[in-house]
Parts: sequence; C-alpha cells; structure tokens
Amino acid sequence: MTAADTAPGTRPRLVEVDEFFADPAFVVPSISPDGSRIAYLAPHLGRRNIWVRGVDQTHADAVPVTADTRRGITMYHWTDDPRWLLYLQDTDGNEDWHLYRVDLDRVGGDDPAPAVDLTPMGPGSRVFGVEPLPSVPGNVLVTMNLQVETIDVHRIDVATGEVVLHHHEADPLAATLLDRGGAPAFLIATEEDGTVAVSGIDRTTGTPRLLRRMGGAEYPLSVQPQLVTPDGGGLLVGSFRDGDDLALVRIDRETGEETVVAAVEGRSLDIMGIMAPGVLPPAVYTHRGTGEAIAARFVDDRPHIEVLDPDFAPVYAELAALSEGVLGTISSDVSGRRWIVTFTHDREPGVTWFYDHYTGERRRLFQPFPDLDPADLAPMTPVRFPARDGLELPGYLTLPVGVEPRNLPTVLLVHGGPWSQDYWTYNPEVQLLANRGYAVLQVNYRGSLGYGRRHLTAAVGEYGRAMQDDLIDAVDWAVAQGYADPARIGISGVSYGGYAVLRAITVTPDLFAAAVDYVGVSDLVAALRALPPFTRRYNANSWYRYLGDPDVPEQEAELTARSPITMVDRIRTPLLVAQGANDVRVPQAQSDRIVASLRERGVPVEYLLAEDEGHGFENEGNRLRLYRAIERHLAEHLGGRCTAQPKDAR
Repeated sequence: MTAADTAPGTRPRLVEVDEFFADPAFVVPSISPDGSRIAYLAPHLGRRNIWVRGVDQTHADAVPVTADTRRGITMYHWTDDPRWLLYLQDTDGNEDWHLYRVDLDRVGGDDPAPAVDLTPMGPGSRVFGVEPLPSVPGNVLVTMNLQVETIDVHRIDVATGEVVLHHHEADPLAATLLDRGGAPAFLIATEEDGTVAVSGIDRTTGTPRLLRRMGGAEYPLSVQPQLVTPDGGGLLVGSFRDGDDLALVRIDRETGEETVVAAVEGRSLDIMGIMAPGVLPPAVYTHRGTGEAIAARFVDDRPHIEVLDPDFAPVYAELAALSEGVLGTISSDVSGRRWIVTFTHDREPGVTWFYDHYTGERRRLFQPFPDLDPADLAPMTPVRFPARDGLELPGYLTLPVGVEPRNLPTVLLVHGGPWSQDYWTYNPEVQLLANRGYAVLQVNYRGSLGYGRRHLTAAVGEYGRAMQDDLIDAVDWAVAQGYADPARIGISGVSYGGYAVLRAITVTPDLFAAAVDYVGVSDLVAALRALPPFTRRYNANSWYRYLGDPDVPEQEAELTARSPITMVDRIRTPLLVAQGANDVRVPQAQSDRIVASLRERGVPVEYLLAEDEGHGFENEGNRLRLYRAIERHLAEHLGGRCTAQPKDAR
C-alpha cells in the first residue's frame, strides 16, 4: 500500500452511530423449501422479528410472524410442513436457547397464535442444533442437554410438540453424527491426550470402529465441519493431512480412507461458519434437496469459493455475476431452482439477491442498511508483516477516506475467540472508527483460524505471551510504516480481545492512550473454572492445551501470573469496560473486579453494565449506548471526530 492508494480528498460526512448500529432493516434471508415464500429478520415492536412474504411480493406485503419484545431473534428454521416456522431464543443473553414454533396459518389479523416453546427446560439446559429429518415428515432432530451435563439428540413432532429421546450420548467427550435417516453413522471422540478419534458405526450392529486418529493441537474446536454424506457412507471434515493447509476431505465409513474433496494450495478451509450457522457463511455449501456438497469456502485476502458440484457451476457463475462481493449465505428451494443469496463486501453490508435458474430472473431484494453510501465507507486492505520470531502475521488495515495516511490516530481492533479470525467483510465497528478519522488495524495473531497448522499451533502455551507480542508487533509495524501516530494509539477488543486489551495495558501500560474492554476476561483461573460442563469435550484441545489447566498447581500459578487482575495496579490507561450481566462465558464478576480496583486507585474508567445482555449486546438500545460511549471515549483520548461532545470518563 502506498500513500497514492489513499490520497487525501474530501472527507466523507460524519455518519451517525445509529446508521451503523441500529437494527438492520433486513437480515438473515432464506427461501421456503417449496420456493414460494421468503423469510427474514426485520424490526417489529422494537426488536428483530421474523417476517414472511411471497417470493414475488415486497416488504409492504410482508407479515411479521413473531412478536418478541424482550430480545431480538437471531436464528430461525423452515420446516417441511408449510404451516410451521421454528426459531431459537434465549432469555436476556443467558444462552439457554429454546426452540419455538410459529403457526404461519395464524399470523397477523386479530387472533394471531402465540409462539409455542417446544423445549421447556430448566436453567443451564439449551438447544445446540436443529436438523430436518426427511425420513419422518413433520419431525426435526434437536440436540439439547435436558440433563445439564449430557447432550443428547431428541426427535420433536413439530405439530404436536411431542419430544422423544432419539439418541443418548453415553460419553460426554464424544459426539455421534447421524445420517439423513437419523441413524448413527460416525462417532467423534476426544481421547485423554486430546487426540480426536473418528469412528465409523456399523450399519448392522451399531458398534463403532476406529477409523483414524487426528492430532489434537491443530483441532482446538474438534474437526470441523462435520457433515455426513447423503448416502451415509462418508464424513466430510477439515483435515490438515500431512501439510499446513486445512483441506476438505471425505473419510470412508467402512475403510477409513481419506480422500481430498477440496483443497487450495496455500489456503485453508474457512470454518468460521460453525460459530453462527445460517448467519455466517458456511465452510461447505450443501444442496437443500439432496444434501450433497456443492461448494466450499476458503480463507484468502478475499474469501475464495471453490465449486465442488458440476451442476452447481452454472448456478454459481450466474450468482457471482450479481455482485462485486463474495458469496456469503445462500438458500434455495429443494429443487435448486430459486435462490436467495447474500454477498459480503468490505464497503457494502450484505446485499441480498433473488435468482431463478430456470427463468434467469434476478432481482436485488434488499440490503440491511439501505441509507449507507459505500462512498462514505473505507476499503479494507490486506497486509502482512513479521512477528518478532519471524512468523508471518496477516491482517487488515483500514484507512480513513479523504485523509493523508500519515501519523493517524490508530485503533488496534482485536478479534475474539481466540479461535476466530478477521476477514474481508463489512464490519460496522471498523467503518465507524474509519469514519471518525482513525486508522484501524486488525491482526490475525497466532492461534487465529484460517491460516494453516503452523500459524494455529504456534499459539499453544502462548496465551498472553507470544499471542500478545503479535499485537504489539502489529502496532510497531504500523508506526514504522508511518500510518500510526505513536502518541495516539488505542486498543479495543471483545471477549478474548477484551482480555488482550487488559493484558496490553498491564504489560505495556505506556503504549496505548485509550482502551476498550468489551466482555473481556480479567481472571483466567476463575474463567476456566466457570466453563459449563458441556464444553468438556473440547477443553483438552482448546483451553487446557493452549492456555493451561487450573487444576494443575504449576499451571494455575502461570494462569494467575497472566491474569490482568494480578497486575491491575499497573493500569493507568483510560479504560471503557462493557459487560452483560447475564454473560455465561465471561461472568460479570470478571469486569466488576477490574472496575472496582481501578476506581479505588482513581484511574479513569467508564463502566457500561447491561442488565439484559449476555456475551455481547444484542438489543439495539444497548448497542447504540455502547458505541456512542466508544466514540466519545476515543475522541477524548485520541482526538478523532465525534457526533457528540466528549465527556469525562466516569
């Protein structure tokens, strides 16, 4: 990147915080199995609710089919019965997800049917997944822990609400994968040393037989994705094989033979979609009617789509021509004729198109933030630079439009996870900061997903150490390149990113002029001991391997030493802390302790505590309050533009 690439000119208008962070006008679209209707999330009664309309209708003809007023909906499912729609909802962010049924024949009008909870459960129990069951019409398979420590699969009759135990998981460190008929096909288990063992289940006896073992360190979230082929004879998973790149492979149920389905030299399969199925793009796109894999998504400077099914190739060619962005989420009818597709783009948030492959009809349906002008937004530029130990660090630099790209106030934005990644897409936080005049630096530090085995496993044991050094090296690079003013650097992060923020202002207290900790961990020992029981199948390869086991005295001491709360007396950077009271991943006490300690010492700290939120702010009012506070906080300490007058931190 050169200065000529971002030559100064007219600065864009000051875009209001609401334009970035209000509830989107339209989001998470999908088409019904028969191709006659479209569903999506849109505002209703002050929250995101589900709307349904005919495929040839407009939003003016649409009907809201849910009426949640407490919390916005994020996930929903069509069923094979046109009468019903299903959706997931928790209570104030506690992540105890329940499955609700909506009667589409009784929506709107004077007597709408209320949503029915199909999974009435006690505290600590939740729905983990919902899958169709083609062999039993009118039923779905629901993975949930009715008994808090045991995750089983239940069959639910959508019309009657009858719940039947379909498959009991006897081993809490294992997960059984079912075929399209609902029969056990594969077993994935974590062994004591963290090795991931993949077994095929005999079709006659039901006995699992070990097929292959896969090393644990490179699979902190187990092997992903986990897709049983439609014939039940194979399992599609991500595998590093003997190399550095994560490829999509098929493991044969009988022989254990591993066959490459999709591989891109120097690129890894993008498994981020497992974090939010149906909301984020999947690693593998499948045909709705047949279940066959039709395309795979790989990590690149811009995500790369690899077509797998020759029959999908002409469809993809037509879809790709609709947008300059990258294919994101897709939805089709069971025949593969009608498609609803959303594209990702750095300066255009999620444009959605309709395409009919039989007639060639194509229509731009909607975009989530129709008032945002891409000309006011800033491009994300891929960058790479070496860490102090020589490891190449990929990332993105977003420079403010219309400003000389030299000596800018800069914000280091740290992604969560840590098994996650920053990638080329529209990010409202990045765009808010760039619009305010900040250079925004995102770095895929070691341990981030998507950049190969070596990059991932270089983080083993380096939580708060080399992982933290990568962030500091990123700042040093931006300063050396002349982009960042060393006196005006801020740091902001969510979840693991919040921990990294607190770690940064304790270990390198003079580097940052402002900091934002959003649901970040301050006490590693307490956080690990608070993990819910159902995470145990991953702990050996994730938290315990990369971070440490708090039940091992030597490791507990190391965890304590790397906890920000241990060195809180070193913090002097002005800090903004945001926390949800119902957060089950990072309990409120993690933030309370940091804030109380700083206030005792007179260190500037503003604390935003949302009583009706969990691990991240979902409700519009809380989200707007948070980002207005971030805007003010950074303007006061870094000098960026602001729509409101900065105020003293509380």
